[in-house]
Amino acid sequence: MAQAMVNFRMDEKLKKRMEQTCKEMGLTVTAAYTMFATKVTREQRIPFEITADPFYSDENMERLRKNKAEMEKKGGTIHEVPSDD
Repeated sequence: MAQAMVNFRMDEKLKKRMEQTCKEMGLTVTAAYTMFATKVTREQRIPFEITADPFYSDENMERLRKNKAEMEKKGGTIHEVPSDD
């Protein structure tokens, strides 16, 4: 069977955690992605549930825009909290 190279980008920390998790399961990352691709192809579906993050819903984004505008109107500031990722 001919082999093909697949390249894609992902967060560096996620990649390292994926490598460690696969290693703990006795797999390579290549084997894990091959298993995923085989299952997707065989079942013609993503083999786990995918849902939208409600944070990004139109309703919530509009509420955030209104809150931001209100804060700016009153002279408030927005402080970003660093992510743990």
